[in-house]
Amino acid sequence: MEVLDKDLLSVQEARNLISKAKEAQKKYCELSMERINKIVDAVAKAASREAESLAILASEETGFGNYKDKTAKNKLASDKLYDYIKDMKTLGIIREDKEKKIVEIGTPVGIITALIPSTNPTSTTIYKTLIALKSGNAIIFSPHPGAYKCISKTVEILSKAAVENGAPEGLISCQSILTMESTNELMKNRNIGTILATGGSNMVRAAYSSGNPAIGVGPGNVPAYIERSADVEKAVRRIFSSKTFDNGTICASEQSIITEKIIEEKVKVEVVKQGGYFLFGDKLARVLKVMDNPNGLINPKIVGKTAEDIAEMAGIEIPKGTRVLLYEEKGVGREYPFSKEKLTALLGFYTVESWKEACELCFRLLEYGGLGHTLSIHSNNEEIIREFALHKPVSRILVNTPSSQGAVGITTNLAPSLTLGSGAVGGSATSDNVTPMNLINIRRMAYGIEGFEEFYEEPDICKKESIDVDTIAKIVIEKLKELSK
Repeated sequence: MEVLDKDLLSVQEARNLISKAKEAQKKYCELSMERINKIVDAVAKAASREAESLAILASEETGFGNYKDKTAKNKLASDKLYDYIKDMKTLGIIREDKEKKIVEIGTPVGIITALIPSTNPTSTTIYKTLIALKSGNAIIFSPHPGAYKCISKTVEILSKAAVENGAPEGLISCQSILTMESTNELMKNRNIGTILATGGSNMVRAAYSSGNPAIGVGPGNVPAYIERSADVEKAVRRIFSSKTFDNGTICASEQSIITEKIIEEKVKVEVVKQGGYFLFGDKLARVLKVMDNPNGLINPKIVGKTAEDIAEMAGIEIPKGTRVLLYEEKGVGREYPFSKEKLTALLGFYTVESWKEACELCFRLLEYGGLGHTLSIHSNNEEIIREFALHKPVSRILVNTPSSQGAVGITTNLAPSLTLGSGAVGGSATSDNVTPMNLINIRRMAYGIEGFEEFYEEPDICKKESIDVDTIAKIVIEKLKELSK
C-alpha cells in the first residue's frame, strides 16, 4: 500500500481548503449586507457563549497565561469587537461625496490566511474570523502546533454558527496536518487575497516575502515612562495590572519602567507595596539562567508565567504575593537581558535625570526590539505627553492607562484588535489596530467635472472651419464597409 509523506498530505489538504474557501467566498459575497451582518452577529454570539470554556482549553493546552484573563480577551474579540464593527460599512457603496462626485465601493480581498500564535490562540482566532466575515472574505487558519486543539475547537464552533445561519461550507476552516510546507502553501498560493500574520518574527517575515499581500505585526518591547508629575500610585497599579494581564502574553505589555531621579524612591516604594520584587545577587543570577536560552533569546518555558512560577523554576524564594520580578538594568542591548521583550512577569527598571533623557532611553529600547509598536506614558504634563507623541517612533502612545488593555481597546477607545500594526518603521504594512477596513479593496467611481474641456485644446483637424469632419467620417465608414466584404 502506497504511503504518502506527511508534508505532501499537508500541502494537499491546504490546497483543498483553498479550493473550498474560494467557492464558499464567491457565494458568501453575493449575499446581502443584511444577511452577512446576521451571520457575523451569530458567530460573535457563539464565541461569546464559549468564551470561558475556550479560555480554559487554551490555558490548559499551552500553559501560558490564565483562563480568567483569556476569557476577558475572548470577550473583547467577540462582544466588544462586534459592537465596534456591527454598523461599519464594508461592502457595496461605503461612502459617497455628492459634491465632488466620487463614490467609494468596498469589495472583499477574497481568502484570508490567518497565522495564529500560541500566546493568544482562541481570542485571535475569534477576532480574525469576525473581521474577515464582516469584510466578505473566507478565512483559513494555520495554527501554532502548541495550540492546535484550542484553535481547531474555536474554528469548529465559529464555522458551525456561520453555516447554521446561512454561510456556505468551507468559509471558515483550519489545517489539521501541520507542517511548514502546508503553511507555505497557504501563504504563497496565488488564490490567497491577504495574509494576517501574528506570531514570531521569522513567521511574519515569511508572510511578507510570500508574494501575496500581508499584514504582519512585530514585537513590542514597550517602555512605560513614569514622569515626575504622574500619580505614582495609579501609574504603578496600571502598569502591574497590564503586566500581569494573562501573565504578560500580549505584545503591548510593558517591558521596562523608566522614571526620574526626583521620584525614584517614591516609585520604588510603590512598586514593592504593590507586589514588585527587585532581583539582585544570587537570585538575579538564578533567574537569568532560566530567563534566556543559550542563544540569548527568551526561554519559551517562562513565557506567560507568574512571578511565583519563575521563582520556582529558578529555585529562589520570593515574598508571598509577589506579582512582578524587576531588575535595575544598566543599559540596552544583548548584554542587558532585561532590556528586551519579556512576555512574562519580568520588568526592567531604569532611572533617568529628566524627561529628555527618558525620551532618548525610550527610543533605544524601542530600537532594540519594538520600533513602531507601542509606548506607555504616565504623566499630568500635557506638554511632555505631546512631545513624546510627536517624536517617538510608535503607532500607539498610551496615556495614563494599562498598556496591554489600552492597546487592544479595552481601556481606551482604540479599535478592539488583536493585530496591532507597527507601521513602516516596524516592518508592518499598517500602523492600525487592524479592522475589517484593512481587509477590503476600495473601488472609486469618479464623475467628470464641468469645464474640463478647458484642460486641452481641440486639434485643428476637428474644427469645422478647417475641414468638413462629417464628410470625412462618411467616407471612412463607406471604405470600412467595402473592406469588410
